[in-house]
Amino acid sequence: MRNYTRSYRRRHEPVLDGLPEQMHYADNGCEASASCLTCPLPRCKFDDPTWYQAYRREGRDLQVLDAYRNEGLSVFQVATRFKVSPRTVHRALRRVEAPVAVAG
Repeated sequence: MRNYTRSYRRRHEPVLDGLPEQMHYADNGCEASASCLTCPLPRCKFDDPTWYQAYRREGRDLQVLDAYRNEGLSVFQVATRFKVSPRTVHRALRRVEAPVAVAG
């Protein structure tokens, strides 16, 4: 036999935040910015970690492409420079050269 607590919220009513409105918030920022209010990212890295990983990867992929094409390095030399595997270099080149089409 279970004991259920009575909820005073009806199903169609929104769930209210349990934290008080006047809560002190320490704006410590993250690795992207020293403060959340001055952050240059279009989204918060804590709200969508998957997006942030892709965002960081895109910057590295462009650097890999630049080293491969403009500096004339081989795949193995690029992999050594960026401390990744040659397979990762091939994936980066593929992602930059043929971006995925987005349905709209």
